[in-house]
Amino acid sequence: MPSDRERRARFATFAVFFVQGLTFATLLTQVAALQRKHELSDGELSILLLVVPVIAGVGSVAAGEVAKRYGSRVVLRVAQPVACLAVVLAGLAANVPTLVAANVLFGIGLGSVDAGMNMQAVAVERRYGRAVLTGFHALWSAAAVLGAVWASVAGGMGLGLGVTFAIAMAVGVLVSAAAAGGLFGAAEEHVASPAREESPKAARFPWRPILPLCLAMAFLYVGDASISNFGSVYMEKIMHAAPAVVPLALAAYQATTFLVRVGGDLAVRRYGPAAIVRIGGALATLGFAGIVAAPNETLAIAAFGVAGVGLSVVAPQSFSAAGRLDPAGTGVAIARVNMFNYVGFIVGAALVGGIAEAADYQVAFAAPLVLAAAIVLLARGFQPAAAPRPVRI
Repeated sequence: MPSDRERRARFATFAVFFVQGLTFATLLTQVAALQRKHELSDGELSILLLVVPVIAGVGSVAAGEVAKRYGSRVVLRVAQPVACLAVVLAGLAANVPTLVAANVLFGIGLGSVDAGMNMQAVAVERRYGRAVLTGFHALWSAAAVLGAVWASVAGGMGLGLGVTFAIAMAVGVLVSAAAAGGLFGAAEEHVASPAREESPKAARFPWRPILPLCLAMAFLYVGDASISNFGSVYMEKIMHAAPAVVPLALAAYQATTFLVRVGGDLAVRRYGPAAIVRIGGALATLGFAGIVAAPNETLAIAAFGVAGVGLSVVAPQSFSAAGRLDPAGTGVAIARVNMFNYVGFIVGAALVGGIAEAADYQVAFAAPLVLAAAIVLLARGFQPAAAPRPVRI
């Protein structure tokens, strides 16, 4: 049974995931509005969107270095308010250079929080001794749905971007500040092990066991980036949806992601992570096929929802599997897997944006379709290694 301290850390980690989901969706549902406000071409938009994952990778690496010494709680106390502030600055940006600066700041905050919150989640799962990590990602999705719905409501009310962003981010900063004290400190997060104490080199492990996790994470985020970055643009330019309807593509994606993740831990305990990831890859492929073929906005929104069902399980299971490969809690495996989050975002933004520039956004979604199918082939790498049989003497 978990202790009061472990339950407190779990609730605090839930709060951090909630704020991150709200922050992410608040900005990304307004990509089309930002493009329109600053009169950006599709190519210019793709370049602007690439700034975030590139800088987020830097933020993730920096967070890993800080967390190794001081713990991820220190990272989250600073980085999460920074990410919220950056969203507000993006909404207030009067010109493209200011928008780029806000995106850089957002990237640093995003990468740092992504790494830190998953370190906390893995530490909680390790303390609980059972699969609980998917639940954190479920709350991230719930918050993202709220962010998308708020964007839809604000669009219907005719609120400006600055006001829309500021209202949501004020909530985010307050929740983050209230939760920070409950997170695990460095002494609680890091686990001593003989290998780690004897030699840092002894605690290292090869790339080969985590490579399937890294690739699946990258392919997942190619799909996620295409929906997050271009879902609203697709709805506006291909489906010619009204301003209040445009954010509903991301809302559907995040809503189904949330619903699946709510029961995800139970499914993983019953069927195993490999089977769940395999089914997820197949459903994601079906969802992207629906986006490519959608004849109207209703079916397009439904297809975004199916893609959410499929992709929802991959990220939490990648981090959970990485945590199993790093029982000492050094954060090395998690940091490596998290880096491929941004690889996927970079590839997704460049690939989908480039195809859209040459053809259109409907055709561009064929790229994540192919990579989602590849996740099915990588699912075997998520199966936990069998415990060695005891040797009888």
